[in-house]
Amino acid sequence: MSQIDDLPPLRDVINRHGLRAKKELGQNFLLDLNLTARIARIASPLDQSTIIEVGPGPGGLTRGLLAEGAKKVIAIERDGRALPALQEIADAYPGRLEVISADAMEIDYRQLADGPTKLVANLPYNIATPLLTGWLHLQFEKPLFESLTLMFQKEVADRICAEPKSKAYGRLAILCGWMTDAHIALNVGPAAFTPPPKVSSAIAHLIPKEMTGTPNIKSIEAITRAAFGQRRKMLRQSLKALSIELEPLYEAASIKGTERAEELSVEQFVQLAIAFEQHTKAA
Repeated sequence: MSQIDDLPPLRDVINRHGLRAKKELGQNFLLDLNLTARIARIASPLDQSTIIEVGPGPGGLTRGLLAEGAKKVIAIERDGRALPALQEIADAYPGRLEVISADAMEIDYRQLADGPTKLVANLPYNIATPLLTGWLHLQFEKPLFESLTLMFQKEVADRICAEPKSKAYGRLAILCGWMTDAHIALNVGPAAFTPPPKVSSAIAHLIPKEMTGTPNIKSIEAITRAAFGQRRKMLRQSLKALSIELEPLYEAASIKGTERAEELSVEQFVQLAIAFEQHTKAA
């Protein structure tokens, strides 16, 4: 018996269903159900929201979410081998777990959301960053998620939550800092996983902000792509990639152009993006 429910221990589930983790699917399974329940609690309260989980595998985090009171969990799993194990969980929690056999990169998340929705996942590391940026694009178009509680490689989590003038500060930190309040909620060592990855991991917890009177997300991405495309150079050099007059942008962000990209705050990048939009609309 496991610690949080009456279902079998996860090692037994994995052995019974032949769920050897596949490297090509970016799989690393969490077997400590006390840890998965702890992760679920970071996303709490869970009883008033639909929880979307990506890559549940044998269902460790799924069980944590349900045991911690999730009203409904929608689990998206590409690996057909895991479906019987997830069905056993669905049977143990009648009406509270829906399993969708699909590629998480191809799902229409708006069709899944019915009322308040949260994302909670131990993400496959090979698609974690494109998944996050895709969700942020959806969020920009129309508010969808109340929060995102996501496991990343520690290096990626650090990039999401990085502050200016730090080595990890870059395009991802600006996008996440602009659109969300983000922080690292929990560090997780390799030994927590089967098989243990070669790197440490961390849970990033992101709460979306209300986006009003802001530039388009594509403008932010264009500015940061140019600025960090030549990270070591001054902005007056790197921003030449935009092929526009730069002085109005400097003035809008209260900069001289001699700064490097990592020295600017998120708000200064927002001001650059607004000025960039104004210029492109006027052109």
